[in-house]
Amino acid sequence: MLAIRQSLPSDTPGLIKLRTTWADEQTSDPLEDSNFDLAYRSWEANNPRTMFVAELDGALVGMLNLMVFERMPKPGKKSTCWIYLGNAFVVAEHRNMGVGGRLMDAALQFSQDIHAVRVVLSPTVESQTFYAKHGFEPADELLVRRF
Repeated sequence: MLAIRQSLPSDTPGLIKLRTTWADEQTSDPLEDSNFDLAYRSWEANNPRTMFVAELDGALVGMLNLMVFERMPKPGKKSTCWIYLGNAFVVAEHRNMGVGGRLMDAALQFSQDIHAVRVVLSPTVESQTFYAKHGFEPADELLVRRF
């Protein structure tokens, strides 16, 4: 049975495997990186995120993460936060079966529970339809400077 939950420290090896699978899909030749395990663990330790995973029969088959940005408080106003959603991924054999939707539902519920004022993301062209189904729309109010 599929379970959607927040990740645990014991999920790190499975998250590393998911990220490697994702990277392998992006290229015709699987990448060999003997330092990736260490690099991922360092990133994880230095970049606190709320991570959601999809687990099926003890194996992780999907993930996404949320970075919570707390705004600087103002006198007389309660501080608010917003969320950046990133790294949403479901392994190929479990796509189009509702796994991504359930991960998204969990992420959006978490965001509402902490009273976030918005969730933003940077979708690929291929994922825009998926996000639109979950209420995301193009935004005009953000600016970007690329390097």
